[in-house]
Amino acid sequence: MKEDILEQIVDECLMHAGYLTTHNVKFRPARDHGQYESQQDSVHSDIDVIGIHPTKKGKDRVVVVSCKSWQGGIDLVGDIERIAETRKNPKRPTWKSYRELCRQKWSQAFIDKVQEVTGTREFTYWTAVTHIKRGEKALWEEHQDFITALEGNPIKVVTFDEMLDEVWNGISNTPAATEIGRMIQLMKASRWSPPSAAAKSLRKT
Repeated sequence: MKEDILEQIVDECLMHAGYLTTHNVKFRPARDHGQYESQQDSVHSDIDVIGIHPTKKGKDRVVVVSCKSWQGGIDLVGDIERIAETRKNPKRPTWKSYRELCRQKWSQAFIDKVQEVTGTREFTYWTAVTHIKRGEKALWEEHQDFITALEGNPIKVVTFDEMLDEVWNGISNTPAATEIGRMIQLMKASRWSPPSAAAKSLRKT
């Protein structure tokens, strides 16, 4: 089940590029892992989307996506600081939103599950977000701790508007595979376009 709009646009974007997708794949640390704690690790986490391309090779063949559909966007600077505990955490530690990037037992479980589903430990990892509130993508994509956690696999930060542009510009009249894809087709068929910045300003006055 595709639970939210961000996950649906990820799905449409990947399928548009020729990927076959699966959703909400559960994983958790192995019970025999040396750092396993039953009180903390018995509840599954989910891989939101896994895409497999039938003809691509190497790390482009599999795309693994973690969706962060927070309306306020992602603060790349602040989240890295909170993960490193150089900045005060909220009540829920920030690392728990990025388990596979931050804790080795979760990273191993994540990659083991990707291998189980796709047959490979090579993939490209997407952090899919509504928008970037602060920070450059490179700060996240080139963060050495994250790269190490994912066994050297590349990391990309992908925003909703980038995926929407990709689908909007490339979608055809052939019925789309997702609800959001079909909605975009109808929007294009209606000749709708986003309101101009000037129109947005007028509505505020």
